[in-house]
Amino acid sequence: MALSYYTLQVFLLLALSAPLALVMAGDPDILTDYVIPANGNPMNITGDFFTFTGFRKVFNTSSPPEANNFTVTKATMAEFPALNGQSVSYATLVFPPSSVNPPHTHPRSAELLLVVDGALSVGFVDTTNKLYTQDLAAGDMFVFPKGTVHFQFNKGTPQPAMALSAFGSAAAGLVSIPVNVFGTDIDDAVLAKSFKTDVPTIQKLKASLTPPNKA
Repeated sequence: MALSYYTLQVFLLLALSAPLALVMAGDPDILTDYVIPANGNPMNITGDFFTFTGFRKVFNTSSPPEANNFTVTKATMAEFPALNGQSVSYATLVFPPSSVNPPHTHPRSAELLLVVDGALSVGFVDTTNKLYTQDLAAGDMFVFPKGTVHFQFNKGTPQPAMALSAFGSAAAGLVSIPVNVFGTDIDDAVLAKSFKTDVPTIQKLKASLTPPNKA
């Protein structure tokens, strides 16, 4: 059966808009080599602008990390403005023994993790609620697909662990499941019903996860 003129127009519109939707799913493309900061002068740009030294304190320290405190040092466009428009960023992750990077997601990028020292147990949950886990040693890599809930854990080893994470976005974003659920202002009754518990239990969880500036 021949397609009507209106149907052909709809198909044509969908065909033309599909590539645009795919392009806009990630960081937007830029039309210059790099993005100059607002109110910046191109004549003042030097190699310093393209250099980030924030990881020196991680790699050059000889003291062990603070007990039980997982720490992350980011190099996103917020800390490293030259990344604006480049669709790439990094983070260093340091795990004292028995510390964890709690379940979280990155809404705008996959994460490629490289263990550079020690060992880590990692995992993510896909959209079918299937859990994938792996024990990693130094030199191993693991990819967390974009938007999936994932975690890293230095379980029961006496040695600290360190990893590098690469992202396909200059601002991958972070949604921390414990903090975003219990450390915000979602109504206690909503959470109690959602987690099939009582309000006092929810209030205890909120008290331990509420940021200091919200206490």
